[in-house]
Amino acid sequence: MAYEGILMGMGNPLLDISAVVDEEFLQKYDLKLNNAILAEEKHLPMYDEMANKNSVEYIAGGATQNSIRVAQWMLQIPGATSYIGCIGKDKFGEEMKKNSKLAGVNVHYYEDESAPTGTCAVCVVGGERSLIANLSAANCYKSEHLKRPENWALVEKAKYYYIAGFFLTVSPDSIQLVAEHAAASDKVFMMNLSAPFICEFFKDAQEKVLPYMDFVFGNETEARTFSKVHGWETDNVEEIALKICRWPKASGTHKRITVITQGADPVVVAEDGKVKKFPVIKLPKEKLVDTNGAGDAFVGGFLSQFVLEKSIEDCVRAGCYAANVIIQRSGCTYPEKPDFN
Repeated sequence: MAYEGILMGMGNPLLDISAVVDEEFLQKYDLKLNNAILAEEKHLPMYDEMANKNSVEYIAGGATQNSIRVAQWMLQIPGATSYIGCIGKDKFGEEMKKNSKLAGVNVHYYEDESAPTGTCAVCVVGGERSLIANLSAANCYKSEHLKRPENWALVEKAKYYYIAGFFLTVSPDSIQLVAEHAAASDKVFMMNLSAPFICEFFKDAQEKVLPYMDFVFGNETEARTFSKVHGWETDNVEEIALKICRWPKASGTHKRITVITQGADPVVVAEDGKVKKFPVIKLPKEKLVDTNGAGDAFVGGFLSQFVLEKSIEDCVRAGCYAANVIIQRSGCTYPEKPDFN
């Protein structure tokens, strides 16, 4: 089958613990909406507090895994996608395996004996979300697992690779291995800026792998943080996208394309020194459930058409469609079949 294993993802598999909270809760734990951070000591009691809320839901998450699952759902071709990451040997880990298999993704998890499966607190206020990740086992991924023949076979088989920036905090050497393979084999390597803290505190790791990126995804806040960190002195998302495209490349096979989402505002695509803007699907406020997974779903929709060699315009349309479906549901979940044409 031509499409088997065509798209591979690698990242931090996390179980989302999602609950509706209030402003007071955000203040208590020093949280900002539309932000993603790593849990510190002060955040740890929050997970139990959320688990005791009536509205709590447990949903398989993790940025890259969300995007891969959405791409798989949009493609409706069993086994078109594969995914690698680290989980614990526990109930949550078993849940994750079951969930991924049902989604049709070929997962090769590394199972860590010592740490529990990672979790991500998703605090929802008025449809907007704040994410606090407690990586646990996800943080234990080692490139030795990637190098095992049965896992490296997934890399060999794939033609497209997607890794969220969050994985830079865990296993930059694994990312480097895949990036170098992609460049040497004329395949397509794609990453996401993922969060302001990645651009700020993992700048060196991000810069090391940036030359290998054929596509850079992100949202407007991340793009502006990236600009600030690099002293570009511009907040203009279109300018920033063009500057990211011009960053030196490790391989000349593919030109870099930068795709920046801006919530309800148009998607910015920079390519060949030009910028195109694509409107998103407008959604009445009362239909918004939560924005958790919206950016991940956009990438998943985009990738589903990109691996079918559709135009960038069609890829963006599919991304907007997938994001629109996901924000009308809790977490990164979707109906049985897509309704995209």
